[in-house]
Amino acid sequence: MVQILRPWKTILPVVLDSDEAVYRQIAKGIIEEIKRGRFKPGMALPGTRPLALDLKLNRKTVILAYDSLIAEGWLTSAYKQGTFVSDKLPQNIKLYRDHKTIIAVQSIPFSYREQQVNSSLVQENSLVVFNDGLPDVRLAPMNELMRAYKRIFQQNAKWRMMGYGDPRGTDRIREAIASMLIHDRGVSVEPGQLCITRGSQMALYLIANVLIEKGDHIAIENPGYAPAWKVFERAGAKLIPVAVDENGICVDSLEVLCTQTKVKAVYVTPHHQFPTTVSMKIDRRLRLIELSNQYGFAIIEDDYDHEFHFSSKSLFPLASHQNALNVIYIGSLSKIVAPALRIGYVRASQKFIAALAALRKMIDVQGDNVMEHAVAELMEEGAVKKHAKKAYAVYKDRRDNMEGMLNTYLGSHISFKKPEGGLAYWIRFNENRNTVELAARLLEKGVSIIPTEPFSFHSDALNALRLGYASLTKDEMEMGLKLIAKEL
Repeated sequence: MVQILRPWKTILPVVLDSDEAVYRQIAKGIIEEIKRGRFKPGMALPGTRPLALDLKLNRKTVILAYDSLIAEGWLTSAYKQGTFVSDKLPQNIKLYRDHKTIIAVQSIPFSYREQQVNSSLVQENSLVVFNDGLPDVRLAPMNELMRAYKRIFQQNAKWRMMGYGDPRGTDRIREAIASMLIHDRGVSVEPGQLCITRGSQMALYLIANVLIEKGDHIAIENPGYAPAWKVFERAGAKLIPVAVDENGICVDSLEVLCTQTKVKAVYVTPHHQFPTTVSMKIDRRLRLIELSNQYGFAIIEDDYDHEFHFSSKSLFPLASHQNALNVIYIGSLSKIVAPALRIGYVRASQKFIAALAALRKMIDVQGDNVMEHAVAELMEEGAVKKHAKKAYAVYKDRRDNMEGMLNTYLGSHISFKKPEGGLAYWIRFNENRNTVELAARLLEKGVSIIPTEPFSFHSDALNALRLGYASLTKDEMEMGLKLIAKEL
């Protein structure tokens, strides 16, 4: 479909009392837009009549400008189709492009904090994508969500949701999440102890910038979740890695650290440790809480996929324990429903939540009131729990399929332990492997994996992969593992 450009009243300034002919001013303006790259080769231009009306000029003047550009090779015309930017532009445009390249590499006069976005090795045409453990969006309850969204707009008082609201989130969604935490996770909570965020990553950002002062020491799991590390470092923290074994973070090492250094907080993923998938056992959970109370550090508990624990009943969060006085709890509905549903939440003391909400108001004012009401309605009706139950059965089956296929296709190359829960496997290679290089080679074959060196605090080789399985059908999973086996 050809895109027709809108008239250019502001793009083509015309000076009527200039010594230069008006048609040449129009032509020069079009040439400049082509050189800047805003008018692309093959792009359709407005007709001469609407452009003349917009510029308040005689149509013959615009026709004269177009004709001169067609003669010079900047534009082309097609009978009954219109006028277009030429696919074969004049040679002198190359000089401009060279100049543009020079400008692009020049330094700018003001300083700023550079940020790097980790580009995951994923292509749209990848046959199989082993992500870090995302749900299958094909299972999302889209029809239920759309109906709930529609009902919200059909309410008589819908106008009330169109203004500014509480930066902590609507009362309705906080009450629904509080009810879920109380009944399903054993967490004692009031709606005033909750702040709704746009996903768990925003929750981490807000927590870090409220909690951390420059120079504070934050203990982190190693290997662990690198995006959280970046948030803490940006807030001014000094990170101290603490090893993870088959039972979670090594609390004995943490205790030694606390005797040597003032630790402000510990960031943990105890239910399904990221990336190794191990679950923190009860003795370590209780010891971690005891150390927190003894040394006065906060525990930032990231419970990113609580619902999907298959080996036994889901373990209650650290925040559910009676003596867990210093736990800041993070959860999300993104794993339950779909990643695009950006509803996360933080549970903490009311004073901390008040500070969190004040910061949130500075950067985002508030969340999506309408979406929050729609999701709350689904939670109240039990639709979210029903979907989670359905997804649980699907993911449990896929976890079991993955175990069999890993043994069949990669058994001679790897070792692994079937995860108790979560949506990914952690596999270890029997030989040393550079997963960055492996990922690049596999991408050429249509398989996307995530290199694991960034999961190590010092970027050491972990000789392991985190392979998300939940978003893959049995056939997709088998195809991907066969291609990995072939590459190995």
